[in-house]
Amino acid sequence: MKHFKHYINGKFSAGSNHFESLNPATGQPWATFPAASKEESNLAIESAHEALYKGPWSEFTATERGKIIYKLGDLISEHASELGELETMDSGKLAAETKAQSSYVADYYYYYAGLADKIQGEVLPIDKPNMRVFTTREPIGVVVAIVPWNAQLFLSATKIAPALAAGNTIVVKASEQAPAALFKFAELVQKSGFPPGVINIITGFAEPCGRTITSHPKVARVAFTGGTEVARHIVRNTAENFAHVSLELGGKSPMLIFDDCNIDGAVNAIIAGNFGASGQSCVAGSRVFIQRSIHKKIINEIKDRARLITVGDPLDENTQVGPLATKHQVERASVVIKNSIKQGATLIFGGGTPKHMHQGWYFEPTMLDCHSQEYDCVKTELFAPVISVIAFDTEDDVIEMANDSEYGLGAGVFTENLARAHRVSQQIHSGIVWINTYRAISPISPFGGFKQSGGSREAGVDAIHEYTRTKTTWINTSSEPMSNPFIIR
Repeated sequence: MKHFKHYINGKFSAGSNHFESLNPATGQPWATFPAASKEESNLAIESAHEALYKGPWSEFTATERGKIIYKLGDLISEHASELGELETMDSGKLAAETKAQSSYVADYYYYYAGLADKIQGEVLPIDKPNMRVFTTREPIGVVVAIVPWNAQLFLSATKIAPALAAGNTIVVKASEQAPAALFKFAELVQKSGFPPGVINIITGFAEPCGRTITSHPKVARVAFTGGTEVARHIVRNTAENFAHVSLELGGKSPMLIFDDCNIDGAVNAIIAGNFGASGQSCVAGSRVFIQRSIHKKIINEIKDRARLITVGDPLDENTQVGPLATKHQVERASVVIKNSIKQGATLIFGGGTPKHMHQGWYFEPTMLDCHSQEYDCVKTELFAPVISVIAFDTEDDVIEMANDSEYGLGAGVFTENLARAHRVSQQIHSGIVWINTYRAISPISPFGGFKQSGGSREAGVDAIHEYTRTKTTWINTSSEPMSNPFIIR
């Protein structure tokens, strides 16, 4: 058993309460984590506040901040394999994927390290004589970042990197499900030389940890990625401190497959967009709309390739689909699929636990052919390798169906017609549209959704401004004294 500790004010502490983490590949305990109490949660916030306003961090120049963030990126790159393996042990995601993603996470720190000394204000062409007016951007304050289990290193990087580059301090709440990689990351933070309190990493449950850190009066911003219901609690909590809130929430993303697409590319995208990460991605393209003339052809192609998918131990380099992160996800997917079949969906393949897997929380790659968007499998974000396929006839029909969802995070459009690609992508109600590709990300590209998927954006140049506040300075350049305020001219 491994035993992890909180990282608060530059030190590791065991905490007063603990819980076990289960390895999804075996269903057995493999590590323990501290569950932050109210006192420990408060301490993390106070440490961040002290570091920001009384510690040396505020004296770092923007260039110095960039250099230390860059050093952290180097350490992440050096330890990517170890970080990835820990994430696999804790979450069940494929080691090949977690190691590659851990390595790429370093690029987010490099990107924002380069932006640290490029946060600029401006001089305003004011409409009054003898006045020089300019704006500057200052750190917003103590930031709280709350991330889900399915990509903790990546989703924390999109918050930590711009927050630090802008000069803030931060408290990261790792998900109580699979937080191991972030506690290893804390060791790298300590090695990189950040002053104590600049980055604090804790984990714990909604009560008291989550409520305490989101409602604390010294918190200026809360950046959250996760589910819609939890987001509602966070918004209510921040009514106590008026903290700025950014929300990147769930999705039920559509993939629009037109009959003039490259069939091979579209099939690969459908498989990657749904069976990659065992379907445990907020942008999983699990609503697949296929033009009727190629509907059966696409289904048969996916079915043939699905037979060749290897489901197994996520640490095995030959495995292509690993376990789900929790037993609850397996049970939930099973119930939704059974209900959908009762509602009229046709099971094409999958639908249960692989017969050769006798332990762990595995679920077969699954496809259902659906005749209505009212089926549970079409409406529910499952976080499982489950595809719901619906046939369509016209472009107008599929745009209407694709937009008929409470979510609006991602979408995929597959067509060789350039005009159609532009036309359709502009009509889809989602924050990201991939054309003839899927699940591509970059630190340079903004990420976020519409509707119940949240309205905030992470990554890209503009994201760093969300971690600043604007100050306006007026300077009277006249040698004359300020005029008598009771004489109006």
